[in-house]
Amino acid sequence: MTRFALTLEFDGGPFMGLQRQDHGPSVQQAVEEAAFRVTGEEVRMHAAGRTDSGVHALGMVAHIEVDKPFDAFRLMEALNHHLKPDPVAVLDCRVVADDWHARFSCIGRAYEYRIVNRRAPLTLDKGKAWAVTRPLDAEAMHRAAQALVGLHDFTTFRSVHCQAQSPVKTLDSLTVSRAGEQVIVRTAARSFLHHQVRSMVGTLALVGLGQWAEDDVAAALAAKDRAALGLNAPPDGLYFVRAVYPGDE
Repeated sequence: MTRFALTLEFDGGPFMGLQRQDHGPSVQQAVEEAAFRVTGEEVRMHAAGRTDSGVHALGMVAHIEVDKPFDAFRLMEALNHHLKPDPVAVLDCRVVADDWHARFSCIGRAYEYRIVNRRAPLTLDKGKAWAVTRPLDAEAMHRAAQALVGLHDFTTFRSVHCQAQSPVKTLDSLTVSRAGEQVIVRTAARSFLHHQVRSMVGTLALVGLGQWAEDDVAAALAAKDRAALGLNAPPDGLYFVRAVYPGDE
């Protein structure tokens, strides 16, 4: 039995999420079915994180185990062939130790959220970004975001369906920057609560629109109450960027 680590890129639009679902297609199902066509084996994929319907990935890390001997490069090529036409690609494949786990060995996760801030509707970025038509003050959003960095109780920014044992998390970084009509929110932490990133982005957008003062974000955090949340941003603009493991640069 050989354990392979896979780095996946995918468009979350056609899927109900990363994990297998009873009510629709998932990224996990697509990869496992491709692996079955390649190996003839029933394999199970484990991933570094979970993503909701419509959320994308630039570098999701997962692992599978295969009985038959396979070269990592040939396995990657075969998986990519059999993943077609699903919008999922294996960017990298490597052999890892038997005790290495895509989820439990992960010590850091990073997300990016893309907002297109313009009057015109989205064409090329439709389904890949959040279209906000009124001007956003990215600098005010960035200043307000710093109240969320550090160790906090993130109950306000946690979905009611979140299964995490505790709402307390340490947010390592949260930045907001503008590049032309794009406003990019980047964040990193060891782990995140369900909907935490989308909830933070939606609330910061209210600051950018002038509907909230910068201090209102800190007040919402201190409330420790989901009812104090300003807005939950749509999934379209959210990307899982990378997973970090011991020994990574």
